[in-house]
Amino acid sequence: MAKAKSKTGQELYKEALLMVSPGTPLRDALFAILQSRNGALICIGDPKKLGDLSEGGIELDAPTKPQLVYELSKMDGAIILNDDASRILYANRFIKPDVSIPTDETGTRHRAAERLAKQAKCLVVAVSERRASVTLYMHDRKHVLDTIPTLLNKAMQAIQTLEKYMRALRQAALDLSTREFEDMVTIFDVCSTVQRYELVVRIAAEIEPYILELGTEGRLIEMQLKELTLPLDEAELVIKDYYRAKQGVTYEDVLTRISEISQQDLLNLSAISQALGYGSNLRNTDTYLSPRGYRLLTQTRRLTPQIIENLVARFGSLQQIMRAPKEELCEVEGVGEVLAERVRLSLNSLRNQLAFDRNRKWDG
Repeated sequence: MAKAKSKTGQELYKEALLMVSPGTPLRDALFAILQSRNGALICIGDPKKLGDLSEGGIELDAPTKPQLVYELSKMDGAIILNDDASRILYANRFIKPDVSIPTDETGTRHRAAERLAKQAKCLVVAVSERRASVTLYMHDRKHVLDTIPTLLNKAMQAIQTLEKYMRALRQAALDLSTREFEDMVTIFDVCSTVQRYELVVRIAAEIEPYILELGTEGRLIEMQLKELTLPLDEAELVIKDYYRAKQGVTYEDVLTRISEISQQDLLNLSAISQALGYGSNLRNTDTYLSPRGYRLLTQTRRLTPQIIENLVARFGSLQQIMRAPKEELCEVEGVGEVLAERVRLSLNSLRNQLAFDRNRKWDG
């Protein structure tokens, strides 16, 4: 039997946020605890590990209900829940994590919470009555929950930033498409578009935790994010069109390289050029580049991904596909006479539309 793949820290972080997001029983319980100005320590994880690191208290094995969690929080000890927080296993439990585990916390409850989270590899929720705050400890990670109004404000500011960068990305992609039809694309054009794409991806990633933490309150933000990021799949194809193919280097490898570029280096186009395989000195690339054609062929809405792969494999570049006689297009697997004509008409129509949009922009 295959061994189950362990979850990444980011996946566990998302799960933790979902457990305490608005609309969940646990969030309702936390709200009631804060309203009553009480404190609490709620441990969520593997029952055996948490059982071994605690003692005493009351064994319950009852469904997790907000009112019950709230009432149990009035006792001094910790409340222990199972992995998915669906059942309360113990209440008023004394936890005993390894005191040699380092912690920067000062309060007794928060020190114990951080140590237990690190030792048991679990989620511990600490509610502070003095600070009226809720802190999550997930393995080695710490996160303080914001109020709903604060979260909404942060999310809306991030959405506005995303809109600004998406406009820049759309313009860069439009300019790149025009240059592709003219066969005048330079490494600067490619790197500028990839840079804007990656910036948008990173801003969108920053918004996702807000949506998770907002729970049912974040549905409108989630809808806005999905709508704004719809063009990203096509924008990513710029990388597939232009990365320099080398033995042992795949398209996925290049995507990983670009995602690993630091935020500071991302502002430097030479770092993107190097990730694409062209070296860090952009001045050394004097020749024009020709796209493989994935992005513009996808924009025609006429072809399946497999047929696009077949066309690129047969001709190698967008320019070769555009120049190919109808008879040669028909030789490609999956392309008949009707589809071959549609490919030619669709690409010409797209080129004319780009020219029209550009002229209208200048006329305006």
